[in-house]
Amino acid sequence: MFDQPLPRWLGWAADPDQLRRTPFLASSPLFTGLPRRLLARLATRFFEKMYHPEEVVFEEGDPGRALFVVVEGAVEITRATAQGPYVLNTLGPGDAFGELALIDDFPRSATARVVTPGRLLILYKSDFDALIEGNARIAVVVMRNLSRRLALYARRSPVIATQPGSETAGPL
Repeated sequence: MFDQPLPRWLGWAADPDQLRRTPFLASSPLFTGLPRRLLARLATRFFEKMYHPEEVVFEEGDPGRALFVVVEGAVEITRATAQGPYVLNTLGPGDAFGELALIDDFPRSATARVVTPGRLLILYKSDFDALIEGNARIAVVVMRNLSRRLALYARRSPVIATQPGSETAGPL
């Protein structure tokens, strides 16, 4: 019945990697609330890359150009201190990092290093921007989830400010 090959533009739908990515992205908190159809559209914009242990994904201070989602393995997020690297978080499958690259053009605030052999999905800001131009619902859902994540970060790490002329600091 289906002896003829799929048209080239529809070939991505039969790609096993694309079929696997959609449910995987659905399990990531950053994409919670996106309908399956939009997740499938988003999945086509990601590409997958293998990483070896100790391989650096990006360094603190690098330009932020992409979002990453851990498929396999573990990734450490570290920040440079006078005593050496300080581990902020260790991420596993389903966790996203580098998400601020989707909303601003500031340098990376930390270093991401692969700890165990891993695979990452990568979404470049330019691909995300092109996708949301054609579908505002993706932008609204992802930005809402990103706002929730940023609020969580802010609540975990209160901002400390000093009063002018005062030697003590307190939370804002």
